[in-house]
Amino acid sequence: PAHTPTLGEEVFRVENWTVHHPEDKARVVVDNANIYVRRGEIVGLAGIMGAGRTELARSVFGHSWGSNISGKVYVNGKEVDVRTIRGAIDGGIAYATEDRKRFGLNLIDDIKRNISMASLKKFVKRGLVDDNEEFRVGSSYRESMNIKAPSVLSIVGKLSGGNQQKVVLAREMSRPHDVLLVAQPTRGVDVGSIEFIHDQIMKERDEQSTAVLLISTELDEVLALADRIAVMYRGKIVGIVPADTSRETLGKMMAGVTA
Repeated sequence: PAHTPTLGEEVFRVENWTVHHPEDKARVVVDNANIYVRRGEIVGLAGIMGAGRTELARSVFGHSWGSNISGKVYVNGKEVDVRTIRGAIDGGIAYATEDRKRFGLNLIDDIKRNISMASLKKFVKRGLVDDNEEFRVGSSYRESMNIKAPSVLSIVGKLSGGNQQKVVLAREMSRPHDVLLVAQPTRGVDVGSIEFIHDQIMKERDEQSTAVLLISTELDEVLALADRIAVMYRGKIVGIVPADTSRETLGKMMAGVTA
C-alpha cells in the first residue's frame, strides 16, 4: 500500500501463545505463536481455513475459544489478564467478530443499544442509562458508518448483512481501545460496503493510531490493508513478511512450503 504510517511503539504483543481444541484437548490449534503490532499499524493474519487464525484472536479475547491456553498478552508493555472478556476489554482490546449472528449482535434489539452495549458504563448516570446520550452516539455512528436504516431505533435483525457488520464495527470502535482485532470484516457484505469498511479500518490506523490485527481469508483484503503480513500454517506462525510480498510467496507459505 502507498500508505507508510509513522510507526509508533509496540502496542500489542502476544507471546508463546498456545491453545488446545475445546473438545479434543490433546490437539494443539495455536502452537506457540508470537506476534506484535505497533501503534498505527495493520498486521494481517493470513492462512488457509484451519490454520488457527480466528482461534488465535478468539482465545486472546477473553479465552472465548479453546482449552488449556498458555502464553502472555501485553498492551502498551503491560501484561493483560485476558482470561475473561471483561479483562480483555479493560486491557484495551476490542474484537469485531466474524460471527455477527452468534457473538456480535443482539438481533432483537435496536441499533443504538447494540452500539452502546460495549461501553454502557459510559452511558450510565446514577444507575440509569442516559437515553439521549445513547441516541446521540448511536446516531453519529449510524451516520459516520453509513448504516442504512431509517433510524437508530431500527431492529438490527432486520438489517442486511453489510449493515449488521457496520454495527459490529461501530460498537467495537466506540469503546476505548488500543488494539482492534477484526475478523473477516467483509464476509457476506455487499460490494459497496466493502470499500467503506476498508476505509474505516484504515481510519482506525491513521486517525486513531490503533494497533490493528486483521484476520481474513481474502488474500486481496490482507494485501490491500496490511502493513505487514503474518502467515499461519497448522497453528504455527511460519513467517512475518512485508505487505509487498508476492502472492506466490504468500501462497507457498500458506501451504506450508517455507524457504
